[in-house]
Amino acid sequence: MSAMPTDPIDPAALTPDQARALFRAGLRVPTAGWCAGRTQANLIAVPREHAYDFLLFAQRNPKPCPVLDVTEPGQTSARLFSGDMRTDLPGYVVYEHGEPVAQVSDATEYWRDDLVSFLIGCSFTFENALLEAGVPVRHIEQRRNVPMYRTSRLCRRAGDLGGPLVVSMRPIPAEQVGDAVRVTARYPSVHGAPVHVGDPAELGIADLDAPDFGDPVDLRLGEVPVFWACGVTPQAAVMASRPKFAIGHAPGHMAITDARDSDYIVP
Repeated sequence: MSAMPTDPIDPAALTPDQARALFRAGLRVPTAGWCAGRTQANLIAVPREHAYDFLLFAQRNPKPCPVLDVTEPGQTSARLFSGDMRTDLPGYVVYEHGEPVAQVSDATEYWRDDLVSFLIGCSFTFENALLEAGVPVRHIEQRRNVPMYRTSRLCRRAGDLGGPLVVSMRPIPAEQVGDAVRVTARYPSVHGAPVHVGDPAELGIADLDAPDFGDPVDLRLGEVPVFWACGVTPQAAVMASRPKFAIGHAPGHMAITDARDSDYIVP
């Protein structure tokens, strides 16, 4: 199970610069609840030769892959992220031919000058709005990483890139499911409304206590599992399609951007 910080620092009160400094110094921790009001993003960096296929994949699969920003080849910062993408996330996964070959807190030695980095919207962005609406967010309550699952739903292919939809799950009291849908639907650039409510078997998920990424959380009496499209989908596509090289964030260990959650609310 992923560890959450136990020191007196209040992660929610930190600025993006302060959080990135901690990650640069080696802190490896899931980022749900960090830097309240600031937008978090998934990272996937691919060689320039694969960048068009990935951009097309994202365009064809906007629910799990809402693109917030894209760099030029070799750039290590972006308009929305003034830090260093090689060092300022709490964790990275390095892939070769679709296989994870390293999990690191500093990706500098693996970074290449031809990498194009994509920042993909993250559902952590709407969690503060859920909390303000009185909807519980169980993985924050339990200080765990959000549970994420590969599904039996396939994304639309783009060139050589394809793979399954990945979803994140939050248990929601049955009487508050409508509130959760209403709140998150206002954030279409960070996955928006859920893709499924209820029986996980309809998504091909056999066991909620065995997520493919992240940690299991408690599903309590009277609660319903609610599933949102997840920005780990590009990494599932990398694992399924096996390009020669890619770097992604460690699931749940996000890029904390300079943007504000309020930038992505649709009235």
